[in-house]
Amino acid sequence: MDVDYVEYEDYTPDNESDNNITTELPFGSSQPSLSHVLVAINILISVIGLGGNSLVIWICLWKMKRTVITTWYLSVAVSDFLFCAFLPLEVFYMMTSHWPFGLVLCKVTSSALFLNMYSYVFLLVLISVDRCVMISFPVWSHNHRTVGKALGVVVLVWVLSALLTLPSLIFRQTTVRGSVTQCYTSYMGPSKHKAVVLTRFICGFLIPFLVIVFCSSVLCVKLRRLTIKSTKPYKVMAALILSFFICWVPYHSFVLSESDLKNHSVEVLETGLKVGTTLAAANSFISPVLYVFIGNDFKKILKRSLTSRIEEAMAEDFRTVGLNHSKSKSMEIVKS
Repeated sequence: MDVDYVEYEDYTPDNESDNNITTELPFGSSQPSLSHVLVAINILISVIGLGGNSLVIWICLWKMKRTVITTWYLSVAVSDFLFCAFLPLEVFYMMTSHWPFGLVLCKVTSSALFLNMYSYVFLLVLISVDRCVMISFPVWSHNHRTVGKALGVVVLVWVLSALLTLPSLIFRQTTVRGSVTQCYTSYMGPSKHKAVVLTRFICGFLIPFLVIVFCSSVLCVKLRRLTIKSTKPYKVMAALILSFFICWVPYHSFVLSESDLKNHSVEVLETGLKVGTTLAAANSFISPVLYVFIGNDFKKILKRSLTSRIEEAMAEDFRTVGLNHSKSKSMEIVKS
């Protein structure tokens, strides 16, 4: 994750002498007030993201019937949850500018954002293609669209996402400067830096964007010709896609600008990447919010489950004082 450092070719640590090494400037090197605000936002992202995505995972696994679409959304929630689980380490680093967690966690934690980016956008592509196929070829879809095949495709998505995240694992390093350990990126040359940036933009944004736009266009045309009872699933899909691009466009824009550092202000790029990376991180807690406010099934199941939990807890409390009638009624609600 590049939230703690901004990449530049003209800065090297004290123990590095090669001018071709691409490393990074400290996150808090300028505008400390902005850094404090972004730290607070990242803390909220971590807390809300862990809680919200845990809730979505619980509902998908235990409260909803296993279908292809719940498989997609479960995978999205797992992707977001994994990122939010590592985010507290980055928040600590942002606050202290010291990395005490070792080289392995430096590599793994820094890769979490990009693993989330790739897996999330590829899953959005799957959801878009799946909806498009369902509308365009309903008979074929009914005969061949199974949960088992969906799980197989999800595994392939995660493998591909992990492979594309390898540069973060390879180039992320730690260095000791006095009593402070830093976790930074060393691309060993500007050409590798540009190659990684372009790969992330093309594979993690441009190509998925074109596929999703095509599928969305087909869906719009088909839906105008069909009479369907509810458009809620398509609204959820559209909201997920829109939130992803709003969250990631600033990051990719500033990273591409950063590869041409001579024509841009260092301070502007540093500030832009700070804000852009935090906005990209925010994408990890938006999904469960969208499910609750737009997804009617999620909303009903969540409300019913919480009500049942409260009723059950009250029944247990009433039983201790001999109110067996209330307990029986509550248990009937739970079983229903």
